[in-house]
Amino acid sequence: MNGLALRLDCPGQAGFRLQLDCELPDTGITAIYGPSGSGKSTLLDCIAGLRRPAAGGLVRFRGEQWLAPGTFVPPWQRGVAYVFQDGRLFPHLNVQRNLDYAAARRDVSRDGATMEQVVHWLELGGLLGQTPATLSAGQKQRVAIGRALLSSPQLLLLDEPLANLDHSASQQCLAYLQRLARELGVPMLYVSHDIEEVSQLADHLVLLEQGGLVDQGPLLDLCGRLDTRLCREEQAAAIVLGSIREHDPEYGLTELVVEGQTLLIASGETTAGAPRRLRIPARDVSVCRHKPEDSSILNILPVTLTQMEADDSARVLLRLALGSQYLLARITRKSANRLDLQVGDRLFAQIKSAALLMESSDHHE
Repeated sequence: MNGLALRLDCPGQAGFRLQLDCELPDTGITAIYGPSGSGKSTLLDCIAGLRRPAAGGLVRFRGEQWLAPGTFVPPWQRGVAYVFQDGRLFPHLNVQRNLDYAAARRDVSRDGATMEQVVHWLELGGLLGQTPATLSAGQKQRVAIGRALLSSPQLLLLDEPLANLDHSASQQCLAYLQRLARELGVPMLYVSHDIEEVSQLADHLVLLEQGGLVDQGPLLDLCGRLDTRLCREEQAAAIVLGSIREHDPEYGLTELVVEGQTLLIASGETTAGAPRRLRIPARDVSVCRHKPEDSSILNILPVTLTQMEADDSARVLLRLALGSQYLLARITRKSANRLDLQVGDRLFAQIKSAALLMESSDHHE
């Protein structure tokens, strides 16, 4: 009975229908990912009670029926907080009074963050006297997130909250969200069409397309498979877990250990022993049968080819086992034929670039 159970048939405009029958986690951050028009926002609206699906629908959270035949719990009784793209702050109230509005209406039966905690975690202290019109887009979203948290929600919904932010503000907000997930333990459903953004934040990934569920599962698993839409995208990348060994200030490189192998990444990260996610784009991984001794590429790791599929007429996708984790490589079909690649081959993966994904453990403490 735990989790978020959904059975939805929700009509939309121009013949669109959202049709789902699934169960999602009720812990951590679940990203709802898909192209525009796939039903992401419609799904959040159904969960929040802002949109009513066709008869026979079901929304059940941790055993509590929010929607069922003969049952409809109104939005304000579901214990859900919703953060939209535009923040939707009250323009006539300053930041403090926007926060006070939510705090005064919180459900006292549930534990939640205090005003002091929210202001501290989201670094709102210097903004409390300002009105929304004087805030940047990133500041408005931080206030909107703080206001949502002060209602003591049991579920937090975020609909592309970074869509209107520049890269710097997006990265800052991502760090705040990671910290909040760790500090509060409130489950989040996070809608996005940006897989790089999702890669930094999500524990679980739900793939939507044309109003239907394509796949779902742990983020790291889905990003390392060849049977999902993710691997067909140009920005396809594997996400692997490693830990920081040390930082070399002379060259500006951070040394990570992944499955007993060493990777060097251009980063200023210095927290030895800290676990980190690493994003490795498929387009930046090549393979060879013998380890080169005089390559400019620093990261050359032993791998095993476990799967190979055609990507298009000119390219193939490779799934490469690195211990218990996986890399993806997108290479030309001609290269695969020239190397006579076969599943089971022991190869060397040459990683041209990799990005150390931001983690929250040492941000804004």
